[in-house]
Amino acid sequence: MKLTYFGHSCFLIDACGTRLLFDPFITPNPLAASIDTAAIAADFILISHGHVDHLADAVDLAGKTGAKVISNWEVIDWFGKNGVANTHPMNHGGSVVLPWGRVKMVSAVHSSALPDGSNGGNPAGFVVETGEGSFYYAGDTALTMDMKLIADEFQLRCAILPIGDNFTMGAADAVRAAGFCGAKDVVGVHYNTFPPIKIDTREAEVMFSNAGLKLHLPSIGGSVHF
Repeated sequence: MKLTYFGHSCFLIDACGTRLLFDPFITPNPLAASIDTAAIAADFILISHGHVDHLADAVDLAGKTGAKVISNWEVIDWFGKNGVANTHPMNHGGSVVLPWGRVKMVSAVHSSALPDGSNGGNPAGFVVETGEGSFYYAGDTALTMDMKLIADEFQLRCAILPIGDNFTMGAADAVRAAGFCGAKDVVGVHYNTFPPIKIDTREAEVMFSNAGLKLHLPSIGGSVHF
């Protein structure tokens, strides 16, 4: 399983020959100026919620790649109104079986509105099962006891957790979240993009290390294998 980071909360998972792109916010992000979105190939695009910093490039990339977009009902309805027909709507607690594995939509504690101000439904995270293992993407969320339910059902290869604080949980709560969901390896996202979420990355790494966990912070365009 290979994870490639495109900045903020956008990353691509390549597992079993299937490419899963999450929350594409690339072209508006000056930190991701080196990323050529035209070179990104995806089979599925998964959107955690409607905020623009999680879907700014999603309509464009869905059109260019032909990827199927997976999100909640309200976000998928918005994609349909923006010309994207290859979609699959979900909601919390539901799962969908696909040729390469399974996607389950899980709770996130945050807010959601779409770029035009319309209702974005409830924010979510995803647990994804593949032939190369399972992983959890928390989306934008506070720490929540619901994360303990993930450990009851899945054995995770890794978790992708926000660590930037202010709008989501910070590193200290992400350490607790990793314990709740049972992940020893964590990829940190949603940090350093904007002034309110700038953090001391070394301090965050030490927090995870002191808890017996590994925090991975790949460079933008960089990859990590699990």
